[in-house]
Amino acid sequence: MNILLIILGLLVGIVALLLIVAGFAEKDYMISRDILIRQHRDNVFDYIRYLKNQDNYSKWAMMDPAMAKNFRGTDGSPGFVYAWEGNSQAGKGEQEIKSINQNERIDIELRFERPFKGIASVNMITQPAPENSTQVIWTMAGRNPYPLNLMHMLIKGTFVKDMDASLVNLKRILEHNE
Repeated sequence: MNILLIILGLLVGIVALLLIVAGFAEKDYMISRDILIRQHRDNVFDYIRYLKNQDNYSKWAMMDPAMAKNFRGTDGSPGFVYAWEGNSQAGKGEQEIKSINQNERIDIELRFERPFKGIASVNMITQPAPENSTQVIWTMAGRNPYPLNLMHMLIKGTFVKDMDASLVNLKRILEHNE
């Protein structure tokens, strides 16, 4: 019985420590990744503006090949919604194109339902680079209330790795089409 009380005390202590840390952790987060693609800016933008193309390069879209997808509106235009529901890794949510500045940026609202609820702002920015190349900058920003803000510290590294892998896939696809 003594050992159970010790284990219970340790668990309570760990949970209390995590809640204290969450009290001091930032509630806002922002992740930004970029890659140089040897392809003209017009071609790069014309590919990334269509959310359905994420199925070809996004690590998240590839997590569950059997996930259900639903589309509303005209892809590549403001108001288009790409919704998904998949396994525990892919979760459930939707993304909506909020605005497009032709050949410069696409602004997307990402709405998660599962495995956790949340809203993030996602931007895909294309900037001209030397030798007819394009710098693609992908940002994701949002806010999580206490104590969910503790997740930032736990998952930021995973998000960075997944965004980097997705950008490498995008580069491979677009440079292969030269």
